[in-house]
Amino acid sequence: MTGSLDPDARNSYRLLTVAARLVQRRQDDALAPLGLTRAAVIALEGLAAGPLNQEQLAAVIHVQSQTLGRVLTRLEGSGHITRARQAADRRQFKVELTEAGEAALVAARAAEVNAYPSDPDISWKALREELTKFVSSFPATQPDSGVVPFTGLDHKGRRPGWYGSKLHGVDNSE
Repeated sequence: MTGSLDPDARNSYRLLTVAARLVQRRQDDALAPLGLTRAAVIALEGLAAGPLNQEQLAAVIHVQSQTLGRVLTRLEGSGHITRARQAADRRQFKVELTEAGEAALVAARAAEVNAYPSDPDISWKALREELTKFVSSFPATQPDSGVVPFTGLDHKGRRPGWYGSKLHGVDNSE
């Protein structure tokens, strides 16, 4: 940051931090009865399009593979995913959603809807566009913090995630 940061920018950063904490708290509350965490839901979302190995999934949802390993262990223990050694490379595991995982993902999506304010005066599209510009303004060379980003649902009720956004050269606007 620069020493001459615009006061509006500084206040906006603070407001963004407060908004993120409020949404995260409400998401945690909505997901708790399902026995899920935000990190688990994001991992399930990353697998919704089909099986991946752990490294691919980590890249898709922008976390370190080691961080993801703990989440996958819990999801496997609860029956939401399976992990099977790949025949071509025995060091890698194919990670795949189970029927229980698919059902959990549907339930999580429904539960998370209640985490957001339903104020019709909020321009969600404008907010998303501004936040996309904000996130894109950070240098891509910063080290991965291991923090799992939350991404909202697209216009079809799917969570496009950073892996399906314009941030990574893919346009899901259909």
